Amino acid sequence: MTFTKPADPRALLRQMFETAIAAAHPALCLGAHLPSAPKGRTLVIGAGKASAAMARAFEDLWTARDNSPLEGLVLTRYGYQVPCRHIEIIQAAHPVPDAAGLQATQRMRQRVSDLTPDDLVVALISGGGSSLLVEPGAGLTLHDKQAVNVALLASGAAISEMNCVRRHLSGIKGGRLGAACHPAQLLTLLISDVPGDSPMDIASGPTVGDPSTCADALAVCLRYQIALPPVARNLLQSGAGETIKPEDARLQHSTVRLVTAPQMALEAAANAARVVGLTPYILGDSLEGESRDVAKVLGGMARQVLLHGQPFQRPCLLLSGGETTVTLRGKGRGGRNVEFLLALAVSLAGTPGVYALAGDTDGVDGAEEIAGAIVTPDTLARAWAQGMNPRIYLDNNDAHTFFQQLGDSVITGPTLTNVNDFRAILIG
Repeated sequence: MTFTKPADPRALLRQMFETAIAAAHPALCLGAHLPSAPKGRTLVIGAGKASAAMARAFEDLWTARDNSPLEGLVLTRYGYQVPCRHIEIIQAAHPVPDAAGLQATQRMRQRVSDLTPDDLVVALISGGGSSLLVEPGAGLTLHDKQAVNVALLASGAAISEMNCVRRHLSGIKGGRLGAACHPAQLLTLLISDVPGDSPMDIASGPTVGDPSTCADALAVCLRYQIALPPVARNLLQSGAGETIKPEDARLQHSTVRLVTAPQMALEAAANAARVVGLTPYILGDSLEGESRDVAKVLGGMARQVLLHGQPFQRPCLLLSGGETTVTLRGKGRGGRNVEFLLALAVSLAGTPGVYALAGDTDGVDGAEEIAGAIVTPDTLARAWAQGMNPRIYLDNNDAHTFFQQLGDSVITGPTLTNVNDFRAILIG
């Protein structure tokens, strides 16, 4: 790909974001991880926002190599379907699960119920699978799972904490789907959207062992004051919701491979920045914390670069990934990326020469079909000119409305991948 440096900083930031997304597309990543054909059946299963694109890429590569028989069922978010010839693609709701997800999960469990040691299961797992792949734990209903999920999303808990609770209230996550594939060979191919790339946290680890416990999950609920339905609380307190552990014999013929991750996307953006003469610095691929707190830290770093040339000389591009959190205080339309950006704009207070873009690489920030937004040195001035008080919008968690009214939203549509959040701060 050939890059030319755009004169407009907005265009440059969009170029970096699109480069990061493109680098994480399954069609570019899966080829190196193709398994050998088994003696028996090859069954593809999967769940996540990137799973349909992963299924299509796997199917194309598999057919091109030896045309061995292939079948399967993969679950993705509404609007993220990709047509396949042999693998059935089903759509369901995200971030709050629905009946379509429940029915598809039940069908997936049925598909892996009659396998032999000669068979191969390829599990294509990506971010979003925690909500899509839904089978309530013993005694729980879909309504119970929905209520807990909504409470977790509003709590400010880190993704690893949320997924710990999800695993222990599930009948399919936390290694249970992997155990159900026994005695077949199992290969799990992962696209990571979580800080640290831990397999048990990607889609809440449906095919991998989980060392965490019901007590850990209960502690998260207590820490964030999550109101649990009585049946859910009993599952955790009694230990009846315990997950499949790594040493479980049913997982001994299981292999896990990371196909792509946030760091790879950030490196692609950094390479593109170098091509157009910018010096990039990757601050980390797993930054966590409250969105507005992370914004204050990165805003302070940008000012230090401008005023003192520390720790970097300008012009430069500060890149970071990970997953921040938002504790809901208001009733606005928001997501963690736009909340970060609005807090960053407030922190910078119109500092000249600083531009920023933040977005979710799956194209959806929060529950909106909006990936993120762009901040410019005149963001606050333009807002005030329209009678908009930035702090009021921030207090109401209403950053999507704020940036839409300024015309600064970033909309990509379904990207068919998911390697978490992308943040770029351009300091000129």
